[in-house]
Amino acid sequence: MKNFINSIKGKSFEMAVRTRRILMDKRGEGFVDTAIKILIAVVIGALLLAGLYALFGEMIMPELRDRIQDMFNYGG
Repeated sequence: MKNFINSIKGKSFEMAVRTRRILMDKRGEGFVDTAIKILIAVVIGALLLAGLYALFGEMIMPELRDRIQDMFNYGG
């Protein structure tokens, strides 16, 4: 029983030390940094989607449509 109580004391002391170390840490990431990262990710994602949409709309879909029409336009 004594070992059990000592182990609980040790674990609670370690948790208290870890908590104090985390609370005293000054290098944390702020809300502005996180917001800027999210904004950059959204803008880059929107640019990629716009590029893919333009690529599919102007190059891939007309070419695909022409190939399908040629494939079914068998005069034989």
